[in-house]
Amino acid sequence: MTDLKFLVVDDSPTMRRIVFNTLKRLGYNEIEEAEHGAEALDKLKTIDGINFVVTDWNMPVMDGLQLVQEIRGMAEYAKVPILMVTTRSVKDDIIEAMKAGVNNYIVKPFTPEVLKSKIDLILAK
Repeated sequence: MTDLKFLVVDDSPTMRRIVFNTLKRLGYNEIEEAEHGAEALDKLKTIDGINFVVTDWNMPVMDGLQLVQEIRGMAEYAKVPILMVTTRSVKDDIIEAMKAGVNNYIVKPFTPEVLKSKIDLILAK
């Protein structure tokens, strides 16, 4: 398996910590964090090697959906896997996120097993 460098984007420090710690337990050691989409875009452009994004939807400044659309619009990042982790569980929201280009979707709260299985699913494609 290739080395993954994650970017975890969530306005909640607690949720970032949960995702961060879960990724660590799964054996991933390269993890960057951002509070919102705008900060995430900056980090994506300035930190080498980020090749997997885990993002919330509801955030200030720039939300997760806008972030996904921005990433998908940049040629060099268009293929970066994006996993959305959000409280938004309405089917229409999930469809909207998939149309925007997320590779998979997790509704909070979630277990470490769910996070692992979604990451594995994305990487298997």
